[in-house]
Amino acid sequence: MRALVMNYKRHTMIYWMTLPVVLYFIVFHYVPMAGVMMAFQDYSPKTGIFGSEWVGLQNFIDFFQSPNFVRVLRNTLALSLLDLLFGFPAPIILALLLNEIRSRLFKRAVQTISYLPYFLSTAIIAGLIHDFTSSSGPITTLLGRSDNLLSLPEMFRTIFVSTNIWQFMGYSSIIYLAALSRVDSEQYEAAKIDGAGYWKQCIHVTIPGISSTIIIMLILNLGQMLNVNFEKVLLLYNSAVYETADVISTFIYRQGILSHNYGYSTAVGLFNSVIGLILIVSANYVSKKYSETRLF
Repeated sequence: MRALVMNYKRHTMIYWMTLPVVLYFIVFHYVPMAGVMMAFQDYSPKTGIFGSEWVGLQNFIDFFQSPNFVRVLRNTLALSLLDLLFGFPAPIILALLLNEIRSRLFKRAVQTISYLPYFLSTAIIAGLIHDFTSSSGPITTLLGRSDNLLSLPEMFRTIFVSTNIWQFMGYSSIIYLAALSRVDSEQYEAAKIDGAGYWKQCIHVTIPGISSTIIIMLILNLGQMLNVNFEKVLLLYNSAVYETADVISTFIYRQGILSHNYGYSTAVGLFNSVIGLILIVSANYVSKKYSETRLF
């Protein structure tokens, strides 16, 4: 206790600077956890959390036995895995390419152009996608089609994943560019002396130099697999593409906000969170076991 008091006196300003962050997590992340009780209740806003009927695991049973369970879980995993497969390497590749550009002016121009989509709101991005994939949109015309691409179930995943790459690739590359700046230049010189060309330098020097960053980002991405991108899916999908576009988060939205089935939607959300926790802990364990890098 004495050591804590002494540390506080020595770093008073730092403690006060962290106070807003601590309050944020308490108010918006820990206090709302009391609402998890709704997952085990037939919740009614009139009677509240402490007055609603307790139903135990019935909400979970109803969800697991529902025909929607397989559909939303399949769609969520499909979108997440496709996004991980194609979207995760994209910023790494972009960072590697940008790192080789010697013209500062051209490099900054490319970076600025690639960063811009990230700073547009999801509503604007969705509006652009709707316009470009409409029956008379440029992408539809380029593909030689005459129908709205977003109304075709087989096209939704392709549109979602490809636009995700376009939207987040530039901004995500910042982390890898920062990691690349820390790679020791002497290693490149040694590799050149040994006769290593560009690709061998990339494989044996560059990628190992940023491997810890890649692993940490991969663990974080695995933890968010079931969250997908709720706002974007909600703004892009429609009843015609539910078979391939309806994910857990949008299902929760329809059940909780539109159908007022609060207990059921909370149970689905809790299931989603538990699976996400299992994924991130498992990924961290595997990383810790087979490498020296871990998140916690």
